[in-house]
Amino acid sequence: MYLVHGDGAAMSDPITCPECEGKGGQRLGRLRIACRFCHGRGWVGAEHEPAEPPPPPAEPPPAWEHRIWSDPTAAALGCRYCLGSKTVAHLDENTRTLVMAPCRCRTSGDPSVSA
Repeated sequence: MYLVHGDGAAMSDPITCPECEGKGGQRLGRLRIACRFCHGRGWVGAEHEPAEPPPPPAEPPPAWEHRIWSDPTAAALGCRYCLGSKTVAHLDENTRTLVMAPCRCRTSGDPSVSA
């Protein structure tokens, strides 16, 4: 059923929140954590209709393109792969072992080669 608001906009009837089942969130001791879907009201609909979240990107961006690297403190670490340790770790799933290898910044001698 749809209600028509005074300005002519159609809105759905309020219903019990399907995420928190009308509780409005969770209680952890004295702390109350509001439901992310209904924002703690316990119901959705009418003028509080939740918007659909944006779809996730088709493929996440590579780690070296993360915005943290524009921060001067993070950029001072040097290499984005090893963070200055000159060694990278790799989990070999076939042998179930952790393999340590020299980072490419150590083999080339230039930390700017990392992405």
